[in-house]
Amino acid sequence: MQLGAGFFRPQSRPSRDLGVLLARTLAAQGPVRVLDLMAGCGIRALRYGVEGGAGEVWANDADPDRLPLLQANLAPLAAGKSTLRLRTTARTAQQLLADCLQRQERFELVDLDAFGCPTALLPLALEAVQFGGAIYLASTDGRSPTGHDRPAAIRLLGAAARAHPASWELALRLQIGVVARAAWAMGRGVEPLLAFSEGRTFRTALRLQRQPARAEEEQLGLMAYCHGCGDQQVQSLIKLRQWQPCSCPVPVPLSISGPLWIGPLQKPEFLAALHKTALHITALHKPDRESDGQFSPASLRLLGCLAADPGLPARCWPSAEVARRLQTGPPPLAALVLALQEQGYRAGVSGVMAGQLRSDAPWPVILQTASQCHRRAPATAK
Repeated sequence: MQLGAGFFRPQSRPSRDLGVLLARTLAAQGPVRVLDLMAGCGIRALRYGVEGGAGEVWANDADPDRLPLLQANLAPLAAGKSTLRLRTTARTAQQLLADCLQRQERFELVDLDAFGCPTALLPLALEAVQFGGAIYLASTDGRSPTGHDRPAAIRLLGAAARAHPASWELALRLQIGVVARAAWAMGRGVEPLLAFSEGRTFRTALRLQRQPARAEEEQLGLMAYCHGCGDQQVQSLIKLRQWQPCSCPVPVPLSISGPLWIGPLQKPEFLAALHKTALHITALHKPDRESDGQFSPASLRLLGCLAADPGLPARCWPSAEVARRLQTGPPPLAALVLALQEQGYRAGVSGVMAGQLRSDAPWPVILQTASQCHRRAPATAK
């Protein structure tokens, strides 16, 4: 690979690894055509062809000056696989997608690794996805969906975004909500397969369905957070009613975000299969460099975390916030999860942000249980 002026971030390797695994899973079900809309230097497109099992790869980048670099990097791909069809173009994503719509050309995997917020491209991008295929979406807009630029959130997401302790998760849920609304407007349905972030880029993969699943619209809702007491509430738009009083002695206004996706963020069985495949392939290769048919340790850790957390319930707190409310050290997270489960509540550790508790237990119960766990924990566990 020659990087030239092509955009390349070594830190984005887990996203490329997961994209390869996503393509391999789709390829196990039949031929896979991949459209890489913003290919940069071509590393993602190359890996889809070499490792992802794609039978067709279309690598596009809007910068015509980058086209020779893209073609040079991908030339060995076509030469090495005589059955693979390779296309390289330098067009804007809007132009390319509009042309695909005109010709009714669709792909099993559309990779939209966007700069900024990709909302404007979503309707055309979804039109380019084959039913049962997936859109693999990235956004580098970190301010709008995390509550740091409220006017931009309205413009770009059609939603309110307020400061929230689980900011990465809020951003992912807002992004999935935008994709779902675009798909529903087309009469289609979506199924989130995976969602993650490293804090700089927010990435989601969703399967496109021919029609919405039963009650799929109930997964769009609002999320409220009280900066006074730390309580959180979640409601579906279709069942929207008055918000319940928070735990503050004197009620304070709630910070409400949405509409956003309040359903699962991950498909655990799908991710478990990806994790198993990655472990098997990695065991056969030395973990030295990218595109050697193996996956990085960071990618394997990420897959394990995501597979263990479907993303439900949508209420999520950092253990540091629990500690701040109790004016103690952070409670042992595993013990807190177990104690809440023993009381009959849903509880788990977030796979999206480290050190975060996910639960449907009332906030006072969480605080009381955390206090008890903290008192029982040995000093080393605290």
